[in-house]
Amino acid sequence: MPLAELEINAADQQQEDARLAALISAGILDTPPEPAYDAITRLAAEYFQADSAAIAFADESRVWMKSCWRQMVRELPRKDSIFDMMLAQDGPVVVSDVTRHPQSDTLIPRLKLLGMASFACAPVHSAEGMILGILIIFHRKSRQNMSPDELLTLQSLAGMVSNQLELRTLRKSFNENRKGPRRAFHAAEIACKGWPSKSDLHQALEQKQFVLYYQPEIELATRRIIGLEALIRWVHPERGLVPPSEFIPPAEESGMILPIGDWVLAEACSQIQKWCVEDISHVSLRVGVNLSARQFSREGLADHVEALLVQAGISSRQLGLEMTESSLIPNIHTALGVLGSLRRLGVSLLMDDFGTGYSSLNNLHSFPFDVLKVDRSFVSRMSEGDQPLQIVRTIVELARVLGMSVVAEGIETIEQYRLLRQMGCRYGQGFLFARPMTVEAVSKLLRLPDRILPDPEAVELACA
Repeated sequence: MPLAELEINAADQQQEDARLAALISAGILDTPPEPAYDAITRLAAEYFQADSAAIAFADESRVWMKSCWRQMVRELPRKDSIFDMMLAQDGPVVVSDVTRHPQSDTLIPRLKLLGMASFACAPVHSAEGMILGILIIFHRKSRQNMSPDELLTLQSLAGMVSNQLELRTLRKSFNENRKGPRRAFHAAEIACKGWPSKSDLHQALEQKQFVLYYQPEIELATRRIIGLEALIRWVHPERGLVPPSEFIPPAEESGMILPIGDWVLAEACSQIQKWCVEDISHVSLRVGVNLSARQFSREGLADHVEALLVQAGISSRQLGLEMTESSLIPNIHTALGVLGSLRRLGVSLLMDDFGTGYSSLNNLHSFPFDVLKVDRSFVSRMSEGDQPLQIVRTIVELARVLGMSVVAEGIETIEQYRLLRQMGCRYGQGFLFARPMTVEAVSKLLRLPDRILPDPEAVELACA
């Protein structure tokens, strides 16, 4: 890459880092409704006779709606968004007919969720002049371009949002000062603990160093691949392949788990679409993506997922979302609402590492899961005695009573394979069948006749 282009990218990244720091300082994301913002949204909608209006703010990976008028979508992916259009233009954007716009291919799928054909937006600035958010009005039909006076009015209304944001920031600063000296910036604390820092993770995301590996899930009776679990890996230019155990905890602590998790979701949806193009029979595959606790603190998660599905052109049944019980426990009320929204969307919900939580049986009946994934620690001990075997058998029977499927994780031996089939466990995954592998390697497996893997028992006999 030419030096001049590198310098431009570095400058853009510095500007984005400053913008995100100002956004964090404002503390506006994922906050309850506030009358002042709702009043401005309603005023904008009424003045322009809009079919919908919203005030939104954008972090690394999403556009989150602070206030909506006749608008139920709470967040959308940031990539190729209207916010990014406005940020690139560094000012208002008016599109009178989306179908005639050069970016119509990326805009139309998302606006279909809203049923809109035209829009106009103006930036919401911080006190330092950085663009943190957007005031946007939508119309269901194409319309004439705004007059200069109308555009000025829209910018004035966005200015009112900026004023409210500044008042909010001042109140926040005043309340923090009353509580005592502010702590040092948390990201600096994370960096002091060692590698990787927040900036390392941010750079990895920007430079596309993260990749997805996929591990097949099979039907144990037939060995047919019925699904895949997406697993993130970090291919570092100097350190090589970095396992998740080394970068996921720092990502959780620094807050980078949100943009990284959103990237995983988007990448998995895109890959599902590519596999379906290769072979239409792959529409029956379900790809599971692991979600973090922080992702579940976002009430707009279902809207974000729906937008990704629409953009990729895939069905909701082709996506599975996996979560551990520990990711749900911190805020059961929010988790139930998010799970309910995802279930209504039609995606599969899988409880990962089942049996390792503190209150699995107490909460299981409350959560709308489709699948239980038996933790590998139970599967690995099945041959050690009756008690470990009985635990797995109980989980399989419990799932049957609740009308749920079971996937046994970590199958590594022929004996485990046989025991699971004997007790009626229908699905499984593990090194006995396939390790996590690259997209190219998985694509080769999917080309096997009927996607059926070789019989490990036959292989064992042949090698005896």
